Amino acid sequence: MMASAIPQSGLPAVTLNVNQKDTTIDLKSGLQHMLKEAMGDGGTAKLNPMAISFVENYIAKNKKGFESMKDWGRPYFNLMDQVLSQHGVPKEMKYLAVIESGLRADALSRTGALGPWNFMPATAQLYGLKVSRYNDERMDYIKSTHAAAKMLTDLYSKYGDWLLVIAAYNGGAGNVDRAIRKAKGSRDFWTLQYFLPAESMNHVKKFIGTHYIFEGEGGITTVTKNEMNDLLLNRASQLNEEEMNHSTTFSITGRFHSAVILKYIELTKIEFDRYNPNFDNDIALNGKYELRLPKEKMNVFINKRYQILEESMQLILGQ
Repeated sequence: MMASAIPQSGLPAVTLNVNQKDTTIDLKSGLQHMLKEAMGDGGTAKLNPMAISFVENYIAKNKKGFESMKDWGRPYFNLMDQVLSQHGVPKEMKYLAVIESGLRADALSRTGALGPWNFMPATAQLYGLKVSRYNDERMDYIKSTHAAAKMLTDLYSKYGDWLLVIAAYNGGAGNVDRAIRKAKGSRDFWTLQYFLPAESMNHVKKFIGTHYIFEGEGGITTVTKNEMNDLLLNRASQLNEEEMNHSTTFSITGRFHSAVILKYIELTKIEFDRYNPNFDNDIALNGKYELRLPKEKMNVFINKRYQILEESMQLILGQ
Protein backbone atom coordinates (compact mmCIF):
# COMPACT_ATOMS: atom_id res chain seq x y z
CA MET A 1 0.00 0.00 0.00
CA MET A 2 1.41 3.38 -0.99
CA ALA A 3 0.91 5.93 1.75
CA SER A 4 1.18 9.64 1.12
CA ALA A 5 4.10 11.51 2.61
CA ILE A 6 2.14 12.87 5.58
CA PRO A 7 4.11 13.80 8.70
CA GLN A 8 3.42 12.17 12.04
CA SER A 9 0.86 14.05 14.10
CA GLY A 10 2.49 16.99 15.89
CA LEU A 11 5.38 17.25 13.43
CA PRO A 12 4.75 20.06 10.92
CA ALA A 13 5.59 19.55 7.29
CA VAL A 14 8.25 21.74 5.72
CA THR A 15 6.96 24.34 3.27
CA LEU A 16 9.23 24.99 0.31
CA ASN A 17 9.86 28.74 0.01
CA VAL A 18 9.74 28.84 -3.77
CA ASN A 19 6.96 29.45 -6.22
CA GLN A 20 5.35 26.61 -8.12
CA LYS A 21 7.12 27.44 -11.39
CA ASP A 22 10.56 27.36 -9.78
CA THR A 23 9.72 24.13 -7.95
CA THR A 24 8.77 22.44 -11.22
CA ILE A 25 11.97 23.59 -12.88
CA ASP A 26 14.10 22.44 -9.94
CA LEU A 27 12.43 19.03 -9.76
CA LYS A 28 12.71 18.47 -13.51
CA SER A 29 16.38 19.49 -13.53
CA GLY A 30 17.15 17.34 -10.50
CA LEU A 31 15.33 14.38 -11.99
CA GLN A 32 17.18 14.60 -15.29
CA HIS A 33 20.52 14.83 -13.49
CA MET A 34 19.62 11.90 -11.24
CA LEU A 35 18.66 9.63 -14.13
CA LYS A 36 21.75 10.66 -16.09
CA GLU A 37 23.91 9.69 -13.12
CA ALA A 38 22.01 6.43 -12.72
CA MET A 39 22.74 5.37 -16.28
CA GLY A 40 26.27 6.80 -16.56
CA ASP A 41 29.53 6.25 -14.76
CA GLY A 42 28.65 8.47 -11.81
CA GLY A 43 26.01 6.27 -10.18
CA THR A 44 26.85 3.90 -7.37
CA ALA A 45 24.46 1.34 -8.82
CA LYS A 46 22.95 1.47 -12.28
CA LEU A 47 19.20 1.76 -12.74
CA ASN A 48 17.85 -1.18 -14.71
CA PRO A 49 16.50 0.04 -18.09
CA MET A 50 13.19 -1.74 -17.40
CA ALA A 51 12.63 0.54 -14.39
CA ILE A 52 13.43 3.90 -15.96
CA SER A 53 9.94 4.91 -17.09
CA PHE A 54 8.26 3.88 -13.82
CA VAL A 55 10.92 5.48 -11.63
CA GLU A 56 10.93 8.68 -13.67
CA ASN A 57 7.17 9.13 -13.22
CA TYR A 58 7.29 8.07 -9.57
CA ILE A 59 10.03 10.54 -8.68
CA ALA A 60 8.31 13.40 -10.49
CA LYS A 61 5.10 12.68 -8.56
CA ASN A 62 6.56 12.12 -5.08
CA LYS A 63 9.83 14.02 -4.86
CA LYS A 64 8.41 17.19 -3.26
CA GLY A 65 6.59 15.33 -0.47
CA PHE A 66 9.54 13.05 0.23
CA GLU A 67 11.95 15.98 0.32
CA SER A 68 9.77 17.35 3.12
CA MET A 69 9.89 13.97 4.87
CA LYS A 70 13.69 14.12 4.93
CA ASP A 71 13.31 16.86 7.54
CA TRP A 72 10.40 15.83 9.77
CA GLY A 73 11.20 12.13 9.45
CA ARG A 74 14.86 12.42 10.48
CA PRO A 75 14.31 11.19 14.10
CA TYR A 76 12.48 8.11 12.82
CA PHE A 77 15.10 7.41 10.17
CA ASN A 78 17.90 7.69 12.75
CA LEU A 79 16.10 5.25 15.03
CA MET A 80 15.52 2.79 12.21
CA ASP A 81 19.17 3.06 11.12
CA GLN A 82 20.31 1.98 14.57
CA VAL A 83 17.92 -0.96 14.80
CA LEU A 84 18.52 -2.23 11.26
CA SER A 85 22.29 -2.02 11.76
CA GLN A 86 22.02 -4.20 14.85
CA HIS A 87 20.48 -6.92 12.70
CA GLY A 88 22.93 -6.50 9.83
CA VAL A 89 20.18 -5.22 7.53
CA PRO A 90 21.15 -2.41 5.12
CA LYS A 91 19.97 0.91 6.56
CA GLU A 92 18.43 1.79 3.21
CA MET A 93 15.71 -0.77 3.86
CA LYS A 94 14.09 1.89 6.06
CA TYR A 95 12.66 3.30 2.85
CA LEU A 96 10.34 0.29 2.79
CA ALA A 97 8.56 1.91 5.74
CA VAL A 98 8.16 5.06 3.66
CA ILE A 99 6.14 3.30 0.99
CA GLU A 100 4.37 1.03 3.47
CA SER A 101 3.04 3.76 5.77
CA GLY A 102 4.53 7.15 5.03
CA LEU A 103 6.41 6.61 8.34
CA ARG A 104 3.15 6.95 10.28
CA ALA A 105 2.66 4.88 13.43
CA ASP A 106 -1.12 5.03 13.02
CA ALA A 107 -1.21 4.08 9.34
CA LEU A 108 -3.95 1.46 8.88
CA SER A 109 -4.54 -0.38 5.60
CA ARG A 110 -7.91 -1.61 4.38
CA THR A 111 -6.76 -5.19 5.11
CA GLY A 112 -5.90 -4.45 8.76
CA ALA A 113 -2.14 -3.94 8.46
CA LEU A 114 -0.96 -1.33 10.96
CA GLY A 115 2.06 0.72 11.95
CA PRO A 116 5.12 2.13 10.22
CA TRP A 117 6.01 -1.31 8.85
CA ASN A 118 2.43 -2.19 7.91
CA PHE A 119 2.26 -5.50 9.82
CA MET A 120 -0.76 -7.79 9.66
CA PRO A 121 -1.68 -9.13 13.15
CA ALA A 122 -0.55 -12.72 12.54
CA THR A 123 2.79 -11.71 11.04
CA ALA A 124 3.40 -9.22 13.83
CA GLN A 125 2.83 -11.88 16.48
CA LEU A 126 5.05 -14.32 14.58
CA TYR A 127 7.91 -11.84 14.95
CA GLY A 128 7.33 -11.17 18.62
CA LEU A 129 5.00 -8.17 18.68
CA LYS A 130 2.06 -8.00 21.07
CA VAL A 131 -1.22 -7.29 19.33
CA SER A 132 -4.27 -6.59 21.46
CA ARG A 133 -7.01 -4.03 21.85
CA TYR A 134 -5.09 -2.28 24.61
CA ASN A 135 -1.49 -2.80 23.50
CA ASP A 136 -0.59 -2.98 19.83
CA GLU A 137 3.18 -2.96 19.42
CA ARG A 138 2.86 -2.64 15.66
CA MET A 139 2.65 1.10 16.36
CA ASP A 140 5.87 1.12 18.40
CA TYR A 141 8.68 2.41 16.18
CA ILE A 142 11.48 0.56 17.96
CA LYS A 143 9.76 -2.78 18.51
CA SER A 144 8.17 -2.87 15.07
CA THR A 145 11.51 -2.07 13.40
CA HIS A 146 13.14 -4.96 15.29
CA ALA A 147 10.34 -7.21 14.04
CA ALA A 148 10.70 -5.93 10.49
CA ALA A 149 14.47 -6.47 10.60
CA LYS A 150 13.96 -10.09 11.66
CA MET A 151 11.47 -10.65 8.86
CA LEU A 152 13.75 -9.01 6.29
CA THR A 153 16.66 -11.15 7.48
CA ASP A 154 14.57 -14.32 7.11
CA LEU A 155 13.49 -13.33 3.61
CA TYR A 156 17.05 -12.43 2.57
CA SER A 157 18.28 -15.78 3.88
CA LYS A 158 15.69 -17.41 1.59
CA TYR A 159 16.26 -15.37 -1.58
CA GLY A 160 19.63 -13.61 -1.24
CA ASP A 161 18.19 -10.75 -3.30
CA TRP A 162 16.80 -7.51 -1.86
CA LEU A 163 14.36 -6.91 -4.72
CA LEU A 164 12.78 -10.32 -4.12
CA VAL A 165 12.76 -9.58 -0.39
CA ILE A 166 10.74 -6.41 -1.01
CA ALA A 167 8.33 -8.28 -3.28
CA ALA A 168 7.87 -11.01 -0.65
CA TYR A 169 7.43 -8.46 2.15
CA ASN A 170 4.55 -6.95 0.21
CA GLY A 171 2.87 -9.97 -1.33
CA GLY A 172 4.17 -12.93 0.64
CA ALA A 173 6.88 -15.49 -0.08
CA GLY A 174 4.30 -17.79 -1.68
CA ASN A 175 3.69 -15.34 -4.52
CA VAL A 176 7.42 -14.91 -5.10
CA ASP A 177 7.99 -18.67 -5.11
CA ARG A 178 5.14 -19.08 -7.59
CA ALA A 179 6.61 -16.37 -9.82
CA ILE A 180 10.00 -18.10 -9.76
CA ARG A 181 8.38 -21.37 -10.89
CA LYS A 182 6.44 -19.63 -13.69
CA ALA A 183 9.65 -17.92 -14.80
CA LYS A 184 11.23 -21.37 -15.23
CA GLY A 185 13.32 -21.04 -12.10
CA SER A 186 14.68 -17.56 -12.75
CA ARG A 187 15.34 -15.52 -9.62
CA ASP A 188 15.97 -12.33 -11.57
CA PHE A 189 13.30 -9.82 -10.58
CA TRP A 190 13.19 -8.22 -14.03
CA THR A 191 12.48 -11.63 -15.56
CA LEU A 192 9.86 -12.86 -13.09
CA GLN A 193 8.19 -9.51 -12.29
CA TYR A 194 5.25 -10.11 -14.64
CA PHE A 195 4.34 -13.29 -12.79
CA LEU A 196 3.97 -11.34 -9.53
CA PRO A 197 0.78 -9.60 -8.42
CA ALA A 198 0.82 -6.09 -9.94
CA GLU A 199 0.93 -4.49 -6.48
CA SER A 200 4.07 -6.43 -5.52
CA MET A 201 5.75 -5.74 -8.85
CA ASN A 202 5.13 -2.01 -8.48
CA HIS A 203 6.04 -2.07 -4.79
CA VAL A 204 9.60 -2.99 -5.75
CA LYS A 205 9.78 -0.17 -8.29
CA LYS A 206 8.35 2.28 -5.74
CA PHE A 207 11.13 1.27 -3.36
CA ILE A 208 13.74 1.89 -6.05
CA GLY A 209 12.24 5.30 -6.81
CA THR A 210 12.09 6.18 -3.11
CA HIS A 211 15.73 5.17 -2.66
CA TYR A 212 16.75 7.45 -5.53
CA ILE A 213 14.81 10.37 -4.05
CA PHE A 214 16.35 10.04 -0.58
CA GLU A 215 19.85 8.93 -1.57
CA GLY A 216 20.22 10.58 -4.97
CA GLU A 217 21.45 7.28 -6.38
CA GLY A 218 20.96 3.52 -6.25
CA GLY A 219 22.64 1.02 -3.99
CA ILE A 220 22.84 -2.65 -3.06
CA THR A 221 19.13 -2.76 -2.17
CA THR A 222 17.97 -1.45 -5.57
CA VAL A 223 19.61 -4.11 -7.75
CA THR A 224 19.24 -7.85 -8.28
CA LYS A 225 21.62 -10.36 -6.76
CA ASN A 226 23.59 -10.69 -9.99
CA GLU A 227 23.72 -6.92 -10.46
CA MET A 228 24.91 -6.55 -6.87
CA ASN A 229 27.66 -9.13 -7.42
CA ASP A 230 28.82 -7.17 -10.48
CA LEU A 231 28.70 -3.97 -8.44
CA LEU A 232 30.81 -5.44 -5.66
CA LEU A 233 33.30 -6.88 -8.15
CA ASN A 234 33.60 -3.49 -9.79
CA ARG A 235 34.27 -1.91 -6.40
CA ALA A 236 36.88 -4.55 -5.62
CA SER A 237 38.46 -3.99 -9.03
CA GLN A 238 39.36 -0.48 -7.89
CA LEU A 239 42.44 -2.06 -6.35
CA ASN A 240 45.40 -1.74 -8.68
CA GLU A 241 47.90 -4.48 -9.39
CA GLU A 242 50.36 -3.26 -6.76
CA GLU A 243 47.65 -3.15 -4.08
CA MET A 244 46.54 -6.67 -4.98
CA ASN A 245 50.12 -7.97 -4.82
CA HIS A 246 50.78 -6.32 -1.46
CA SER A 247 47.57 -7.52 0.17
CA THR A 248 46.38 -10.89 1.39
CA THR A 249 43.14 -12.58 2.45
CA PHE A 250 42.05 -14.34 5.63
CA SER A 251 38.76 -16.21 6.14
CA ILE A 252 36.93 -14.94 9.23
CA THR A 253 33.83 -16.18 11.01
CA GLY A 254 31.80 -14.30 13.61
CA ARG A 255 30.20 -10.91 14.14
CA PHE A 256 33.20 -8.70 13.45
CA HIS A 257 32.50 -5.00 13.01
CA SER A 258 34.48 -2.78 10.66
CA ALA A 259 34.64 0.10 13.17
CA VAL A 260 36.56 -2.06 15.65
CA ILE A 261 38.83 -3.53 12.99
CA LEU A 262 39.74 -0.03 11.82
CA LYS A 263 40.67 1.00 15.35
CA TYR A 264 43.33 -1.69 15.49
CA ILE A 265 44.73 -1.70 11.95
CA GLU A 266 44.72 2.11 11.52
CA LEU A 267 43.11 2.16 8.09
CA THR A 268 40.52 4.67 6.89
CA LYS A 269 36.94 3.52 6.29
CA ILE A 270 37.21 4.48 2.62
CA GLU A 271 40.32 2.34 2.14
CA PHE A 272 38.84 -0.55 4.11
CA ASP A 273 35.70 -0.50 1.92
CA ARG A 274 37.84 -0.64 -1.23
CA TYR A 275 39.43 -3.86 -0.01
CA ASN A 276 36.23 -5.23 1.57
CA PRO A 277 33.04 -3.99 -0.12
CA ASN A 278 29.78 -4.47 1.80
CA PHE A 279 31.68 -5.95 4.76
CA ASP A 280 29.32 -5.26 7.69
CA ASN A 281 26.20 -6.31 5.81
CA ASP A 282 27.68 -9.53 4.40
CA ILE A 283 29.22 -10.77 7.62
CA ALA A 284 26.06 -9.98 9.59
CA LEU A 285 23.95 -11.99 7.18
CA ASN A 286 26.35 -14.84 6.38
CA GLY A 287 28.54 -15.00 9.50
CA LYS A 288 31.71 -15.23 7.42
CA TYR A 289 33.81 -13.13 5.07
CA GLU A 290 37.00 -13.38 3.03
CA LEU A 291 38.81 -10.39 4.54
CA ARG A 292 41.42 -8.66 2.38
CA LEU A 293 43.97 -6.24 3.86
CA PRO A 294 47.48 -4.94 3.11
CA LYS A 295 49.89 -7.57 4.43
CA GLU A 296 51.23 -5.48 7.33
CA LYS A 297 47.66 -4.62 8.38
CA MET A 298 46.61 -8.27 8.14
CA ASN A 299 49.39 -9.27 10.54
CA VAL A 300 47.99 -6.85 13.10
CA PHE A 301 44.47 -8.17 12.57
CA ILE A 302 45.46 -11.82 12.94
CA ASN A 303 47.38 -11.12 16.16
CA LYS A 304 44.47 -9.15 17.64
CA ARG A 305 41.50 -10.96 16.04
CA TYR A 306 40.07 -12.46 19.23
CA GLN A 307 40.18 -9.12 21.01
CA ILE A 308 38.67 -7.45 17.94
CA LEU A 309 35.86 -10.02 17.85
CA GLU A 310 35.08 -9.52 21.55
CA GLU A 311 34.95 -5.73 21.19
CA SER A 312 32.86 -6.07 18.02
CA MET A 313 30.28 -8.11 19.92
CA GLN A 314 30.23 -5.54 22.71
CA LEU A 315 29.69 -2.77 20.18
CA ILE A 316 26.83 -4.59 18.44
CA LEU A 317 25.13 -5.46 21.72
CA GLY A 318 25.62 -1.90 22.95
CA GLN A 319 23.92 -0.52 19.85
